[in-house]
Amino acid sequence: MRTVLVTGGNGQLGWELQRHAPDTWSLQALPHAALDITDAGQIAAALDGLRPDWVVNTAAYTAVDRAESEPRQAQAINVEGPARLAEACAARGIGFVHLSTDFVFDGRQSRPYRPDDPPNPLSVYGRTKLAGEQAVRERLGDDALIVRTSWAYSVHGHNFVKTMLRCLAERPQVDVVCDQVGTPTWAAGLARALIRAIERDVRGIGHWTDNGVASWYDFAVAIRELALQLGLLREAAPVAPIATADYPTPARRPAYSVLDKRDFQAALDLPGVHWRESLHSMMQELCHG
Repeated sequence: MRTVLVTGGNGQLGWELQRHAPDTWSLQALPHAALDITDAGQIAAALDGLRPDWVVNTAAYTAVDRAESEPRQAQAINVEGPARLAEACAARGIGFVHLSTDFVFDGRQSRPYRPDDPPNPLSVYGRTKLAGEQAVRERLGDDALIVRTSWAYSVHGHNFVKTMLRCLAERPQVDVVCDQVGTPTWAAGLARALIRAIERDVRGIGHWTDNGVASWYDFAVAIRELALQLGLLREAAPVAPIATADYPTPARRPAYSVLDKRDFQAALDLPGVHWRESLHSMMQELCHG
C-alpha cells in the first residue's frame, strides 16, 4: 500500500486526485484548514503522523491579478510553503511532487516551451511560482518532480469553464481575448498523469497538458457550443473576440504558453487527449452533476 499526502486538498486537482487514486493507495488530501504549508510545525506533524511515501503539493496562490497587489501572500504560499515542504520531505526521504505553471514563461516564443527553456515570468504570480520551483530544487535537486501545466479546469472549484457558463447565461455578449494562446487542461487527466508519474517514480521537471492549442476565445466558443449541444444552457450569449490590449488586467500574461510535453509523456507512456475531447467529458459530468 502506497501512502500519499496531497496538500491543497480542496482545490480542483486535489479533488481529482482523490477521485482517481488507485485502490493500492492510501491517499490523504488535506485542505488549508488542516495543513497550512507555510507552517513548518504543521508540516512536521502531518508527515510524522501520516508517514507518507509521497507528498503532492497542489496548494498554491493562483489569483493571478490579485497577486499584483498581494505579493507577500503569493510569496508565502508559492515560495515559502513549497520550500518548507521540500525541506521536510528531504529530511525524511519522502518523494515530492510540486505543481507549477506555464506562467513561468514570457510567451515570446513561437514553438512549445520545453522544460529546459529559460523561464522569464511577467507577473508576480509567475515570478513566485518560478521561485517556488527553484526553492524545491535547491532542497531536493533532481529527486523532486516538478510538473508545469496550464489552463486547468474541473467540475469542482472555480475555473474558466464554469465562469464562461455563468457569463453565457447572464450577459448579452461575452468578450474573450483571442491573442493569448495555450492549452486547456482537464484536471482529471492531469491527476491521472501525476498518479502514473508516482507509480513509475519519475523525477525532474515535466510538462503536462491536454493535446492541441487554443486561444481563450477558441476555448470559450467550444464551451458555448457544447453547453448548447448537451443542454446545459437553453440559450447562450454570442462570444466576441477581443485583443488583450482591449481588456487590460493588473497582471501581464504570456501571449503564447503552449508547453512541450513529449519527454514527460514518453516517461509516463500515457496517451494524450485533445482538449476538446476532455472538455466534452468534463461538461458531460456537469450534466449529470
